[in-house]
Amino acid sequence: MSVIYILLGASIVVAIIFFIAFIYAVKRGQYDDSYTPSVRMLFEDEIIKDKQKPTINE
Repeated sequence: MSVIYILLGASIVVAIIFFIAFIYAVKRGQYDDSYTPSVRMLFEDEIIKDKQKPTINE
């Protein structure tokens, strides 16, 4: 039964380490996207075709 407490404690420590690493990466700008805005003008906008309304022949 004591193994469960050891594994629970170890998993919490690992989770805290990963959380601290994530916060550190966000603060250092790891997830900032500096490439996409510079090439966004090169992408063509998607053309939306207007659907014609069906006419009812009377």
